[in-house]
Amino acid sequence: MAASWFKEVPGAVELAVLVQPRASRTRVVGEHDGMLKLQLAAPPVDGEANAALLEFLAKQLGVPKRQVTLVAGDASRRKRVRVEGLGAAAVEAVMSLGT
Repeated sequence: MAASWFKEVPGAVELAVLVQPRASRTRVVGEHDGMLKLQLAAPPVDGEANAALLEFLAKQLGVPKRQVTLVAGDASRRKRVRVEGLGAAAVEAVMSLGT
């Protein structure tokens, strides 16, 4: 069964992410309420948490940062992130390792 926190769109995958800023370290926690929960060490100030989120996802998924964009949720803990050039199976395999 596919995880409910992502969906495949033409040429990309969109992730539904729940972010917990100011954590002790940046890591994938698991699935929570149909979203991928991530803890970020960065504070939610001046876009630092959003930048840390995009950088962390790019590194985890092995894609350049330019392929990871924030689609929705700029000032919210609930965010939608688009990852260009990856299929759903690749995203699920990589992100599920941390859960």
